[in-house]
Amino acid sequence: MKVLIVGNGAREHVIAEAIAHNAELYALMSKKNPAIAKLCRNYWVCDIENPEEVAKIIAKEKFDIGFASPDGTLAAGISDVMERHGIVAASPSMSAARIEWDKSYARNLLKRNGIPGLPEFMVAESEREARSFIKDMGEVAVKPIGLTGGKGVKIMGEHVDKETALAYAAQLIKKDGSVLLEEKLEGEEFTFQAFCDGEHLAFMPPVQDHKRAFEDDTGLNTGGMGSYSTGKLLPFLQKSDIESAADIMKQTITAMKREGCVYKGVLYGQFMAVKNGVKVIEFNARFGDPEAMNVVPLMKDSFPLVLERIADGKLGRIEFENKCTVVKYLVPDGYPESAKKDAEVFIDENKIKRLGAKIYYASVYEKEGRIYTTSSRSFGILGIADEIEEAERIAEIGCGAVSGPVWHRKDIGTKHLIEKRVMHMKRLRG
Repeated sequence: MKVLIVGNGAREHVIAEAIAHNAELYALMSKKNPAIAKLCRNYWVCDIENPEEVAKIIAKEKFDIGFASPDGTLAAGISDVMERHGIVAASPSMSAARIEWDKSYARNLLKRNGIPGLPEFMVAESEREARSFIKDMGEVAVKPIGLTGGKGVKIMGEHVDKETALAYAAQLIKKDGSVLLEEKLEGEEFTFQAFCDGEHLAFMPPVQDHKRAFEDDTGLNTGGMGSYSTGKLLPFLQKSDIESAADIMKQTITAMKREGCVYKGVLYGQFMAVKNGVKVIEFNARFGDPEAMNVVPLMKDSFPLVLERIADGKLGRIEFENKCTVVKYLVPDGYPESAKKDAEVFIDENKIKRLGAKIYYASVYEKEGRIYTTSSRSFGILGIADEIEEAERIAEIGCGAVSGPVWHRKDIGTKHLIEKRVMHMKRLRG
């Protein structure tokens, strides 16, 4: 089977690795990811968010199946471009990916179909409407309508005060025409991902990401500094939380199909466990990054065959190893505000393998056989084990096999931080 993947981050590296085990891999990348390139029979570098550029390349080639991965490519309709050129796409169409690139659509989809887990919200089109909603709700989350790479949300009491929140909302209204305002929720966030064939869902182990840049959850929001999973449940979750999240996702894809928008690909539900159940933070139309690194290596099924089953509408069961995983992201010095670009880093691949860890290349580039940083995250280091403590230890020592001006959050997956989450939910739920 000849499989085309579109994308070039660490998320795409782990997907590419899974594809290359059982199929011929080809890739379209915005910048050459040296690790993905090594896995490919062939690859092309182009603007992967430009349908015309993508079409020019794929029109000359033949592939059995395609998988567009990053949010921007899905919003640009790259899955649709593949379909028009005879490539069966196992990733969402532009209209289906709207569940991510248009937050107002996602909220109103749930509202008009009576799907549970919806926070109080308003899509404000004027500063007056925004001010009125904030007055009624007290504290709110201010969210851009469109894509922001996971960095656009500002929460009152955490990132901004009332006046700064209003100013930010006004700025977004001026830029986008509207802004999403939601009640401020208290709880613990978790990621629940599933493969979807338009009707059926096959769920992956839940994962918890860490957005804040610095240890103990301080600093600015980032694209994600690391994540962990512990099998079918996370330590702070109840079984009913996962059941509720699964039901919400099932109802969501059923509603989309009923409204004439069939969803095929990976559906990523971002949820918050709260005092009385779970709430929907957002939906994404692709794997999470770093969360893909927690789940894809645990798959027992052939990844290319799963893509084929998605496209055919015959998903079936998908099995995962019942293991614990920890991912820690190595990022350039100065990240996220003033990341050190174009600095050389050294990777001891043999040491990483010997330690039992895995490395996934993110936003780095290769020049004359050497690897250099950009202003974004550099490498995801993965540890897998039967116990979370051992998975964390493997990921931590694996980070030590990369030298140069990079750093990481050492506390991700540690007993201290996980206990903090558990105690937080115990206090909330009494």
